[in-house]
Amino acid sequence: MWVPLLVLAWIAALLSCARLCRVSAAADRPETVPAQGRALSLYETAYLCGGPDRVAEVALVSMARRRRVLVAHTGWATVVDPDPHDPVEELLIERLGGPGGQSSVARVRAALAAAEPVRRIGEQLAAVGLAVPPALRDSVTAALDQVRRATLIVLGTGVAAEAVAAGDGADTGSVAAWFLLPLVLSLGCMAIAHVEVRPLARWASPAGLRLVHTSTPLTPAPGDESTGLTAFAHLGPRTLPEPHLRAALGGDPSPLRG
Repeated sequence: MWVPLLVLAWIAALLSCARLCRVSAAADRPETVPAQGRALSLYETAYLCGGPDRVAEVALVSMARRRRVLVAHTGWATVVDPDPHDPVEELLIERLGGPGGQSSVARVRAALAAAEPVRRIGEQLAAVGLAVPPALRDSVTAALDQVRRATLIVLGTGVAAEAVAAGDGADTGSVAAWFLLPLVLSLGCMAIAHVEVRPLARWASPAGLRLVHTSTPLTPAPGDESTGLTAFAHLGPRTLPEPHLRAALGGDPSPLRG
């Protein structure tokens, strides 16, 4: 009675590993040649390091430092003096509700991250080989999830098969040995995926990461706000010197949010 469980374990392991191999093979055939010596804009750096959410956060912090938007440590943003410098900031003002408008940082960040100007940044970076194409990144994430699920299925069916075998008076040791092979296959695929495939689930391609690491230095000069924003674009909210901005963006816990 435990043989159907073994078949199910093998099917789960083989399908997940086959899907991961297809994704890996597709990733090994780049369609574009990465741009060499290309200068990255602040938004492009933010996208490669943290994706669309980081782009939205950079726009929000930039406007907060220019006193155009008031960002509270409670996680709410209010338009004080709308003066956008680019389409991303213009869209940010719109998502906040225009002059005097207010919204939670999480809500406006999600809305801005999904908007056309931010999506276009990712498409342009992918077109020159600096960002992982969205379709490939989604495929890699789905394949990794399937390998994890397959491993759990193999473990679950193995435990169930041992219980069935014990009830039938069969040798549970031999049953466990049969399930060892699909388990080794799943675990091996997972280990290889974390080393070889997982980087493709990031926003930046290997070429994009190299360009980011050789771009603008992260240590800001005194009074140099642009370099400070670059450090934030690279590393996220923990680099912000303003406690209320770190709290609003999730870098520090807010006293009012526990």
